[in-house]
Amino acid sequence: MYLATTGRRDAPPRPTGARRRVPGTVLVLGTVSLVTDVSSEMVTAVLPLYLVLGLGLSPLQFGLLDGLTTGATALVRLLGGAGADRGGRHKQVAGLGYALSACSRLGLLLAGGATGWIAGALAADRLGKGVRTAPRDALITLHSPPEDLGRAFGTHRAMDTTGALLGPLAAFALLWATAEAYETVFAVSFCVGAFGVLVWLLLVPGRPRDQRRAQGPGETRGPGRTQGPGEARGPRRAQGPGRWRDDLDAPPKAPVAPRARGGLLVVPRSPAYRRIVLCAALLGAATVGDSFLYLLLQRRLDLDATWFPFLPLGAAAVYLLLAVPAGRLADRLGRRRPLLYGHGALLLAYGLLLAPVPGAAALVGVLALLGIFYAATDGVLMALTGPFLTEGRPAGGLAVVQTAQALARLGAAVAFGAVWTASGPETALVAAFLALAAALVCASRLLPAAPERTRP
Repeated sequence: MYLATTGRRDAPPRPTGARRRVPGTVLVLGTVSLVTDVSSEMVTAVLPLYLVLGLGLSPLQFGLLDGLTTGATALVRLLGGAGADRGGRHKQVAGLGYALSACSRLGLLLAGGATGWIAGALAADRLGKGVRTAPRDALITLHSPPEDLGRAFGTHRAMDTTGALLGPLAAFALLWATAEAYETVFAVSFCVGAFGVLVWLLLVPGRPRDQRRAQGPGETRGPGRTQGPGEARGPRRAQGPGRWRDDLDAPPKAPVAPRARGGLLVVPRSPAYRRIVLCAALLGAATVGDSFLYLLLQRRLDLDATWFPFLPLGAAAVYLLLAVPAGRLADRLGRRRPLLYGHGALLLAYGLLLAPVPGAAALVGVLALLGIFYAATDGVLMALTGPFLTEGRPAGGLAVVQTAQALARLGAAVAFGAVWTASGPETALVAAFLALAAALVCASRLLPAAPERTRP
């Protein structure tokens, strides 16, 4: 059975129209992501300077270190998603990931310049991110109405991006105030990350509750479960003067969640889901990493290295502004088209870097198109996948999509770097442009349409 409707912890009878509220659980998850991203981006923004300029690592050493930890993140997503689905432990598994990332900041603080300890701390941070991503996105899916998944993911990603904007600003402000004391940045980052873990433990619900209201024929009674017209409802009992409630609607003695069945890594058998996985890998294999695009901008503009760390902030600002509108648009038009249009924006960014346009126009255009790309694809891909997930395995199903995309992007980055080294950046960019154009044509034919919507 596939999840056409999901259990929702805080979704009372919802008003129709554009004034429906984002579920409170999604806002709490977004708050945790905002705080955690402030913590992580504080470190990410200064880490290249700390390792290369402060400790004297070569760019090759830094690249290998970053690549290995990124690859480990992609693979651990599968285990995190599958483990969260067994018994509905999404909160516990994701909380472990957040705690692991927070402790990694303490590891950087205590490493004292030892490369091995630094590598271990970075690996712990990336492993924590890999473990928590799929269970967190599964919680968004479980606590949101299926027809509003685009809005829910867009809201979460907007809050997440707010943290990504604030983190580098906080880090460079601390470096300026402390005369480049990197240890201060790591200490503050650890405190912020620990606060995010505390918010997660106190405010994030574990499992969706059954809806506590009488349900008519065909209405959902928990994740993926519907009551047919002829199904017995059980006895009714008094609840107060003039009020009755079915025993089926009573709060359960223990939380009820769909349990994963079968092996550890079982993916949905839906052909539509498998086409989504294939398209995520195809498009990811033609997606050049942001760092390469920023390097191409820096070369073209002859930008001073001091301003280089601020380039991602431009794309993040556009992403922040457009994430929620893109999610709402996806809910109205279907999530397939925004996903394709977002990759079309990335294709235009490649073309703009190849075109003979003034440097300022290229800078503004590429950063804006990158922001549009992320706003129209990141949360929208998860929202597109949500209705096709197998009951009891939302985290595992999302993890497979995320892992396929991440590994494909890792391969694309390696291939782009190899072509750049062998034939120059222009040749590498032309190859990426052609690959993305071909991937878009294939994805436009393979991506499934969304199942029939339940919006009134």
